[in-house]
Amino acid sequence: MADNIQRPGRTTPETLDPAATVLTEQTRPDHDEMRGQRRRQAVSPALDGTSDELLKPTRAWYKRPLVLAAVAGLITIATLVGLPYYFYLVAHEWTDDAFIEGHIIQMSSKVPGHVAQVHVTDNQEIKQGELLVDLDAREYAARLAQARAVLQAAIGKREAAQAGVVLTQASAEAEMQQASSGVDLMRAALQTAHAQVRTVRSRSEQAEAQVETALAHAAEARAQILAAEAEAVRAAADVRRLQELARRDQISRQELDQAVANGRTANAQLDAARKKASAAEAQVAEARAAQRTAAESLRQTESQVAEAQARIGEALGRLAAAEAVPHQVAVSRAQADIAAAEVEQARAAVEQASIDLAATKIFAPESGRVTRKSVEAGAYVHAGQALMAVVLPEVWVVANFMETQLAAMRPGQPVEIEVDAYPSGRFTGRVDSIQAGTGARFSLLPPENASGNFVKVVQRVPVKIVFDAFPSQDYALSPGMSVIPVVKVK
Repeated sequence: MADNIQRPGRTTPETLDPAATVLTEQTRPDHDEMRGQRRRQAVSPALDGTSDELLKPTRAWYKRPLVLAAVAGLITIATLVGLPYYFYLVAHEWTDDAFIEGHIIQMSSKVPGHVAQVHVTDNQEIKQGELLVDLDAREYAARLAQARAVLQAAIGKREAAQAGVVLTQASAEAEMQQASSGVDLMRAALQTAHAQVRTVRSRSEQAEAQVETALAHAAEARAQILAAEAEAVRAAADVRRLQELARRDQISRQELDQAVANGRTANAQLDAARKKASAAEAQVAEARAAQRTAAESLRQTESQVAEAQARIGEALGRLAAAEAVPHQVAVSRAQADIAAAEVEQARAAVEQASIDLAATKIFAPESGRVTRKSVEAGAYVHAGQALMAVVLPEVWVVANFMETQLAAMRPGQPVEIEVDAYPSGRFTGRVDSIQAGTGARFSLLPPENASGNFVKVVQRVPVKIVFDAFPSQDYALSPGMSVIPVVKVK
């Protein structure tokens, strides 16, 4: 339909222009007079000789007072009616491409499941927070219980991991101290073993010297035995010779006694030399035994040194292992962090299960009226499936004015609203805002004028109009109703 239509009971200004009417009245007498002259000229030859009464022209209608008065009245009435209507047209813009709009909330289920109960019907008035639909919640309650059990297990695992971190750290510190002390102890033992080796080696060297001394003493004793034996042989020979001489009385008894005494002394010295040699041999054996003992002690102390060195290596290995324990602590901490992350994951699962369980009850987000209910008890619904719509009571008007009508239109201008459903009702409102773009620009397939032939078409721009006062309940204004808004632009 055209926008600038002629409203019922009104006349367009072009048909009631007073200037045009005056111009027509002024030019009409001259035209009629010329037509009368032509008529008289045409009939004058045929009427020659007739009376003057027949040639007398008839009186023109515009010379009649009643006709002139009627015409003047009509012009006055047209002026009185047309001028206000003209000024009304100039000061107002209207369109019949306008509709009631409102908030429509499409209710859907967040989770799939069977519908246990539907608490509302079509076109029912509901309040905010009112229960609309119940889904079967047993499965989601079981999931929530399972998620809580997993959360408790994760919490226990996290606590065990944290205790393991503390234990590993304490064990690491103890092992580090023990390994360090062991290394120090083994090093001290090695130093002691080295000192013992030096002592035993000196003792072994001393035993070797004593063996050499004992051998020298034994050799000396053996030499003394030989000397004593020679002396004893000589003394025995002297005794025998002097005894022969004494029998012959060639020597005195005293000389014989002296020789016998010397022989006994030589025998005694021989016995002493032999005993001394035996003692020297015993000292040699004792020195050699001491040497063997010292050598054995040296070998033992050297083996102790090697053992101490091995223990030092073992202690160093333990120290290296103890130094690697902090990495084990890091691993334990990483495991504890993983356990903590698992706790958070389990807690999120519990929260999600709680949300899913709560989503089995669908409540009204706002107060309004239920429409297009498409769910029944026992049906299976999917996540995101539309169940019903809730129409909010707040409404406004979206009027699609032609772009040529927006030159003087501004937000805040008063609007008279006529609703097709209620012809007798009159509503007032005001311009709230003008959309930044035509309706065609935001359509599914906007026009592309850069290609092909171009035909210029007057575009329409949506204008939002709000009511000054909320309509009473006597007027059930719903989205989609047709209206005619009249905007006072001047």
